[in-house]
Amino acid sequence: MASTPPRRKIVLVVEDDDLTREAFTIVLEGEGFSVKSAGDGREALSRLRGGPPPDCIVLDLRMPRMDGRQFRAEQQKDPALADIPVVVVSGVADVQQEAASLGAAEHLRKPVEPDDLVAALKRHC
Repeated sequence: MASTPPRRKIVLVVEDDDLTREAFTIVLEGEGFSVKSAGDGREALSRLRGGPPPDCIVLDLRMPRMDGRQFRAEQQKDPALADIPVVVVSGVADVQQEAASLGAAEHLRKPVEPDDLVAALKRHC
């Protein structure tokens, strides 16, 4: 009898820049992740509440409509979503301090090396 292949880890990429979002998707899918994406925090919350939860979230901080800080505050209010690990990916000068204040599992400064992104997600998913 053939064994069932392991379930692909689901990552939600929350990033307003189309090219960055597409690049992250290509890299992560190439590494065996299943990727969902959202262009801002509001869209990300809708995706989280409308389907199976991801194993990890990649979160940009600066986005229109609802930024990463606002998204994270809303995520933490919802007991069903609060424990999903978040990897902050941002170009802000002090991303480490910002990510720590948001309770992120890890932070990466843009531009992000693909290997660093994959390694962070493998650690936290």
